[in-house]
Amino acid sequence: MAGIDVKDQLKELDSTLTGIEQVLDLDAMRRDIAELREQSADPALWNDQEHAQSVTRRLSYLESELNRVEGLRQRLEDVATLYEMADEMDDDDTRREADDELSGLHKSVQQLEVRTLMSGEHDAREALVTINAQAGGVDAADWAEQLQRMYLRWAERHGYPTEVYDTSYAEEAGIKSTTFAVKAPYAYGTLRGEHGTHRLVRISPFDSQARRQTSFAGLDVVPVVEQSDHVDIDESELRIDVYRSSGPGGQGVNTTDSAVRITHLPSGIVVSCQNERSQLQNKATAMGVLQAKLLERKRQEEAEKMSALRGEGTSSWGTQIRNYVLHPYQVVKDLRTGVEVGNPTSVLDGDLDEFIEAEIRWLRQREAE
Repeated sequence: MAGIDVKDQLKELDSTLTGIEQVLDLDAMRRDIAELREQSADPALWNDQEHAQSVTRRLSYLESELNRVEGLRQRLEDVATLYEMADEMDDDDTRREADDELSGLHKSVQQLEVRTLMSGEHDAREALVTINAQAGGVDAADWAEQLQRMYLRWAERHGYPTEVYDTSYAEEAGIKSTTFAVKAPYAYGTLRGEHGTHRLVRISPFDSQARRQTSFAGLDVVPVVEQSDHVDIDESELRIDVYRSSGPGGQGVNTTDSAVRITHLPSGIVVSCQNERSQLQNKATAMGVLQAKLLERKRQEEAEKMSALRGEGTSSWGTQIRNYVLHPYQVVKDLRTGVEVGNPTSVLDGDLDEFIEAEIRWLRQREAE
């Protein structure tokens, strides 16, 4: 029976992997890679640094994805051969090695399958992430900074480039808000389920009586705008303020008023950028963030109108989504998918894949209803 079960598992994995290969369209992926390699070899490409970086990031991503799929196909063939060798030699050690490889292969195929679920209009885009401290005073500001580190570490684990556009530091500790970009294809589709309120329960390091404190931070994820997007922004509806860039504790990182804050008066959306030395560069980056937020607001309004026409309630998945409890016990639990991890330290160090994969499946199922 064990042999039959293994054969069934191998057959199921082969079927799943074949479906993934069809959805990803490996032939089209190879054509895109060839075209991008040709573009990247053109010295004139680097006349536009931003476009050149976008091309090289896209090329690196596609090459990685293709290698990943082809590697899984090779592993599937190798593990089948390993089982054949174990049966021929009646070797328990080889069979255990094959069992371990089959278990790991099953997990890797499942992870890749999640990628095929990201088929939304903007899922393939890079992501803009904004984190704001909410209720909880200095603990909330500290919590917002921990969340920023958590997502930057997650991106680092995956080799995704990031760029912090703006950070507003709190007076005592932590941050009031931050905005950063995750510059990888499908970053938006991967992270959009993280949108919402994140709740932390712990013994406050800022309380002299060591009392338990609950604090909240809000996370917003929007897709980066592209040239094909169109957003009408009336310059007369903007208030643009310039100020001096600064770091924690007022430590200056610039001696000129180069940081830019833009307020879109009709919507009340405020964006800022201080990571560049040039005021013009900061303004251009802040305008890009504003366009992304206005596009996302427009998309949400259209979705709400469609829901109203269908007689559906408004979406509530973007409210409180996850609890991080450090006292009196230790657990991180997602309120939508039910995924629960008993090692908050690992999660806060960027080990988020289990949560992210589950919420991608949850969102896909919810949108299909």
